[in-house]
Amino acid sequence: MHGAGNDYIYVNTLLYNIPDPEKASIEWSKPHFGIGSDGLILIGEATQEDADYSMRIFNNDGSEAMMCGNGTRCVAKYLHDKGITDKNPIRLQTLSGVKILNLHLNDEGLVETVTVDMGEPQLHQPAQFDESAGDTLKADFRSFRGTFVSMGNPHFVTFVDDIDKIDISKYGKILERDEAFPQRCNIEFAQLTGIGEVRTRVWERGSGITWACGTGACATAVASFLTGRTDRKARIVMDGGVLEIEWKETDNHIYMTGPAAISFEGEINLPE
Repeated sequence: MHGAGNDYIYVNTLLYNIPDPEKASIEWSKPHFGIGSDGLILIGEATQEDADYSMRIFNNDGSEAMMCGNGTRCVAKYLHDKGITDKNPIRLQTLSGVKILNLHLNDEGLVETVTVDMGEPQLHQPAQFDESAGDTLKADFRSFRGTFVSMGNPHFVTFVDDIDKIDISKYGKILERDEAFPQRCNIEFAQLTGIGEVRTRVWERGSGITWACGTGACATAVASFLTGRTDRKARIVMDGGVLEIEWKETDNHIYMTGPAAISFEGEINLPE
């Protein structure tokens, strides 16, 4: 499945046990040798009373992620369209808390888009970001001024003038592992392209360049508002599609709306 091009392999662990998800994510995510994806997402039972189901996310390098905004929407589509639940909204347990998913259906009764309550952005996360580093980082003799935002996972959003020309792979790889980020970091390169519209490209921690990142879109919208580029609503245009983000003043929560789609279904053996 994919949300705006951010593609993961989804396994329903209510039916299938994955004893070593780290290894499975590495092996299955390999292009040419596996399915090829940004990683592996496991759909399972909730272990908290205030949640309906759970989600675990593994990047294609085997590391476990705290949160995946695009992934939550796809999980909601899977649970609804497969007839596993008729709840709307769905409360989904993640490592960064329970997320509330509001489903928007098409004329056939299938999930077309989902609005996710992503919770409150955190601007001060000492465990994830060494604030003494300031807001400017260097990579290969180039300086990047940016804003740190945590959406349950860490993001560094930097605005550039040449987003279509900048070497995302080169600079993203360096910035991800900057000493300012003890737990590594997702890097968003952004550029204001219109009123309320921001073009964003993503270097995702543990996965590299991805076509979209839900939490990254939220972090970009926060950074855009804080730097006076947009108001509290923004269209975030990523390589794989558009996400609508609103940072509500009433509750300080971020609301993300975007598509979810099934690419294909199949069977694969567990890695040996």
